[in-house]
Amino acid sequence: MGVIEKEAKKIRRLRAFQQGLLVAAAIGGVVLIAATMPNAAQLLRFMPGYKKGARFNYQAKTALGRLKAKGLITFEERDGKRYACVTEAGEQMLELESMRKKSAKKPKRWDGRWRVVLFDIPERRRGIRNRLRVFMQEYGFVRLQDSAWIYPYDCEDLIALAKANFRIGADALYMIVEQLERDKHLREHFGLPAS
Repeated sequence: MGVIEKEAKKIRRLRAFQQGLLVAAAIGGVVLIAATMPNAAQLLRFMPGYKKGARFNYQAKTALGRLKAKGLITFEERDGKRYACVTEAGEQMLELESMRKKSAKKPKRWDGRWRVVLFDIPERRRGIRNRLRVFMQEYGFVRLQDSAWIYPYDCEDLIALAKANFRIGADALYMIVEQLERDKHLREHFGLPAS
């Protein structure tokens, strides 16, 4: 396995770990953050890369710290114990993740319409623009141009969530296209029947 593959695997494992902690906080409403973290350990022991003991505690604490830095959770003190609570941004993140799983399930039959997303984000918000491009690629969209992406299935809810999450409401446009010339390569990419 090459260096880039190892780094990508490490990032995927870290994301899965953080996602598990976020889900645990959301399901329980509140997760007790103790030295041994018994509740999180029970929920996350099936995750790839799980190791029992001090290393797991360290990974959990640093993952929780990163989730807090991203604004996805907050910590509260009650009865001398520390609790993690999911924020509104964390709930949006969980909703986006559930939408990702839904978008992976394709309908049995394609309706023959293409969904096109166009965005025009100013240069001063370049970081948001780059994150949006990564988001589009992760969800399976195909890039037509830098700011034009296409997908064959209904994804309006996903795009609405992305607009809210990235705060780009007026800068993005969702379209449903009936006909598209030279779409053979797109049909092949998505495994759709030829026209």
